Amino acid sequence: MPTVLVVRVPEAGIEPARLLRTQDFESSASTIPPLGQVDGLQRYNSFAKQQNIFLIFVSMKAKKIIRIAAAVLGAAIIGGCIYLDTLMPIITGYAAKNLASAVFVSGRNQADVEALDLNFSFIKFTSNKVDTAARTVTSRFLWRKSTAIYRDGYGVTLLRGAKTLPDDFPLERETSYPETLQKGDSALCASLEPIAKAFVDDKAYNGTPFALVVLHKGGIVAERYGKGISAGTRLLSWSMGKSFTNALIGIMQGDGMLDINAPLPIPEWQNDGRKAITLRDLMQMQSGLQWNENYGNRSDVNVMLHCEKDMGLFAQSKPLEYEPGTHWYYSSGSTNIVMRYLRGLFPCDEEFLAYIRERLFAPLGINGACFEPDMSGTPVGSSYLYVTARDYARFGQMFLDDGVVGGERILPEGWVDFTRTPASNSKGGYGAFFWLNKGGACPDVPSDMYSCVGHDGQQIYIIPSKELVVVILGYSPKPDRVIDFNALLRDIIEKL
Repeated sequence: MPTVLVVRVPEAGIEPARLLRTQDFESSASTIPPLGQVDGLQRYNSFAKQQNIFLIFVSMKAKKIIRIAAAVLGAAIIGGCIYLDTLMPIITGYAAKNLASAVFVSGRNQADVEALDLNFSFIKFTSNKVDTAARTVTSRFLWRKSTAIYRDGYGVTLLRGAKTLPDDFPLERETSYPETLQKGDSALCASLEPIAKAFVDDKAYNGTPFALVVLHKGGIVAERYGKGISAGTRLLSWSMGKSFTNALIGIMQGDGMLDINAPLPIPEWQNDGRKAITLRDLMQMQSGLQWNENYGNRSDVNVMLHCEKDMGLFAQSKPLEYEPGTHWYYSSGSTNIVMRYLRGLFPCDEEFLAYIRERLFAPLGINGACFEPDMSGTPVGSSYLYVTARDYARFGQMFLDDGVVGGERILPEGWVDFTRTPASNSKGGYGAFFWLNKGGACPDVPSDMYSCVGHDGQQIYIIPSKELVVVILGYSPKPDRVIDFNALLRDIIEKL
C-alpha cells in the first residue's frame, strides 16, 4: 500500500517545479530526500514512484478549508449518531416486541417473521435472539438493545427500565367457549372459493395475506389461511384494537359506569382547556390534543409504543392544540388515554381484566385473547390485541347485528348508530374508533360499509346492506405491496 504524502504549499497557485527547486514546502515523509538533492519535478516524481509514495499538493488556503470541512463533517457525524441513538429504542423495540408476539402468541417461525414483517428500514438490520426458556426476545442494533417478555394471559410487553414483570391477574383464564360460527350457504361457499384461493394462495390482490374469513347472514361462506397460519392462530389487530376499545366503552356506558359526553376528570387537565375533552371527542379523534401519528420517524406514536412505560400517561400529557371537538386528527394516543381512564374506574386490575374477559370476550366466544399491556399494566387499546380471524369475524358480526350476540344484547341500544355517525370534522371518513366508507375509501363498495382498520392491512369490513362481514389479515405495507381491498370486496359482493 502506498504512503500518502501531503505536501503543504504556502502560496496558492505556486508551480510544482518552482516548489521542488526551492524546497518551499513541508514534508511528512522522512524517506524523501531534500528537494535540492533531486533536480526537477520529473526526477522527484520518479523518486516518489519508486518509493511507492503518492503525492498530494495542498495550498495553505486549501488546508484551512479542509480543516473547516473536517470540523463540519465531524459535527455532522456526531449529530447523526446522537439522533440515531434516539431512534435506537424504536428500532430495537419494534423488532423485539413484534417478533416476541409473533413467536410466543401467534406461534410463527422466527425466520419467516424476520423475512417478512421485520424486513424494512433499519428494522431489518437488527440482530434478534429468541430465548424460549425465558420467553423473551432481545433485539440489537449497533450499540443499543431492547427486550420484550411473554407472560401467559397477558401476551408480550416491551421492557423499559425493568428486567421482568409480575404474572398476577392475567386477562385470560382457562376458557373453552363453544364454536358459535356455522357454515353458510353451500352454493355461495363454492362461488367464493376461487376468490379466496386467488387472494391467499396466488396473492392476486397483492400483499401477503394471512387469513380471509367471510360471513354472510352470520354463516361462514369463505375461509382460507396462508402458510403457517390456521384457524387457531391468534393474529395482531394493530389499530383494529381501537374498535374493541369502542365496544368496551359501549358496554360500560350501558352498565351506567360512564358518560361519553361528560368531560373527563383527569387531574392534569383541570387547569387548562383540556378539561373540556370528553370520551366522545377522543373516540372521534377530535380531542384537540397535539399529536404526530407519522410512523416514519421519532414521532409521538413511535415514542409511545416503543419508549414509554405508561402510554396513556404519555398521550394525555400532550398540550391542547385545537378546541376539543373542532379538529379531526388520527391519534393512537387517544385510545390509550381512554383505556387508562377505563382502568381507573375499577378498584383493582383483577376486576378490570375480569370485566373485559366476562363482558366482552366471553359473549363472543373468544378464547385465549391477548390484549397486551404496557409496562404500567394498561392494555394497549390502540394496537396490541391478539385473537383469531374467526374471533375478529364474530366481533364484526356483533356490530352487524346491532350489538346483539346469540339473542343477548351486549352493546346498548343506539351504540352502533353512534359508532357509525361521522365525526363532525372527518369529512365523512371516521366515526367512533371505526372508519366509514362514506369518505369513499372503497368506491366500488356500498357507502354504508364501516370498518376496523389496522396497520399494514388488518381489516374487518361490515356491510349492513349486504349482510356481510369480511375479515382480512396479513402484511400489506405501503407503497407497492398494499392489498387491493376495494377490488377484493367488489369481487366478493358480485358473488352474493
